[in-house]
Amino acid sequence: MSPAFDDSRLEQETLPPAAEQALRRLASTGARIRTDAGDLEAWCGEAAARLERPRGVLVVGPEARLVRSVLEPQCPVPMVAWPLDRVPAWVGPLDLVVALDSGGVDDPHSCLDAIAEARRRGAAVLLASEVDSPAWWAAGGRSSVRLPMVSGDPMSAAVAVLAVLGRIGIGPDVIPEQVARAADMVAEAASPHRDLALNPAKDMACALADADPLLWGGSVLAARASRRFAEALRRASGRSALSADAAALMPVIMATEPRDPFADPDIDGAAHRPVLVVLDDGAPDPLGSRSRLEEACRRRDVAVRTIGLPLGTEEEGPVGNYVTLLLQGRFAAAYLALGLGRLEGQEGSAGEY
Repeated sequence: MSPAFDDSRLEQETLPPAAEQALRRLASTGARIRTDAGDLEAWCGEAAARLERPRGVLVVGPEARLVRSVLEPQCPVPMVAWPLDRVPAWVGPLDLVVALDSGGVDDPHSCLDAIAEARRRGAAVLLASEVDSPAWWAAGGRSSVRLPMVSGDPMSAAVAVLAVLGRIGIGPDVIPEQVARAADMVAEAASPHRDLALNPAKDMACALADADPLLWGGSVLAARASRRFAEALRRASGRSALSADAAALMPVIMATEPRDPFADPDIDGAAHRPVLVVLDDGAPDPLGSRSRLEEACRRRDVAVRTIGLPLGTEEEGPVGNYVTLLLQGRFAAAYLALGLGRLEGQEGSAGEY
């Protein structure tokens, strides 16, 4: 039996250590982005001097798909996010390998092998990594640019890499300070010191307490944020959470039985009904997928909730919008875990949210 959700846990004056750790890490997202992008001007100058326009771009490491999602609409050359340790056969001296490395040689997300192979073939390398990591030393060379990361956060490393790529004409302009400011605004609105009535993240946690969440984002980045939100919800609750496109979600909604107004949860048990959560970054929806989903929810008595862009964050660009949606979801997942009692004395798992 899954633990009961108690919203009074969200209003405690003193949080359990694991909950405080999880919320503090989420709240410091903006600070990590600023720290990792601290020497951006110098990096951009070095990249402009060392990296010529490539024939193609290969992105490897954690958050490689985020980099691809941001670059793809404006990248002037072919590019791909690569999930394997070995780089594809086509990579050569005319190409650029963008690597986001997570640390040590034994780390499953280490880019060491890919970087070493790229350097052997003469490809240019743009690396974001901790200084003195194995990947850092493997990437040394005249056609390499290395960005020293200190936070250990793959997302802030991705923001730094995207900022450099934008400045050398490989992608859109990304300003880390704007992304950090968007993260700060979410952290302020979702602070544990704001009570439930004024805290959208706590409110979302309550809405999903007894639900089977169905998550949908209309744009590429909103859909990616919805998948990451679903991962956080599964860890937070130990229950299912589905992120998918409209065609996959529609059968789930239409199969939902109408709500029984006479059901007694004390006798019949808690009924976990679907709740549709729309992640809205303001992108157009030319196919009308959102309206069709919401109409189906009205017919089947399925609740609909929205995570959107708070006032003041709309002009922070696509990466800022992505971070805004994702961080709101992660705060909600952390509060859901807290309300379910899953952050009581579990310091080791706090970082998962």
